Amino acid sequence: QVQLVESGGGLVQEGGSLKLSCTASGRTFSYYAMGWFRQAPGKEREFVAAISWNDGDTYYLDSVKGRFTISRDNAKNTVYLQMNSLKPEDTAVYYCAADLVYFRGVLPTAPADYDYWGQGTQVTVSS
Repeated sequence: QVQLVESGGGLVQEGGSLKLSCTASGRTFSYYAMGWFRQAPGKEREFVAAISWNDGDTYYLDSVKGRFTISRDNAKNTVYLQMNSLKPEDTAVYYCAADLVYFRGVLPTAPADYDYWGQGTQVTVSS
């Protein structure tokens, strides 16, 4: 089993920044992918960004490219999501997730591709 714990959410004004963290514990592997998703009220869960734990390859939702950066610290088993130039439409509960089957190639973007999920952290951007 893998446990994922997110932190770093909060309330920020439009144009501000937040940095989310997700720490993994339990059963871990050298080769897997970590992703960030978000879900706004009344909407489906949406892919935001993903990173390969082994080689650091990344992939982003088009609307966050240039504003969000996903990174990882292997020694701390932690993945981060730095969010800059936040907009009201970024308001959602943000979840991190782990895909333990991924090895290399195209990073997974569908919720069904991921095996484990954190509890979520609320991000609210006021206008």
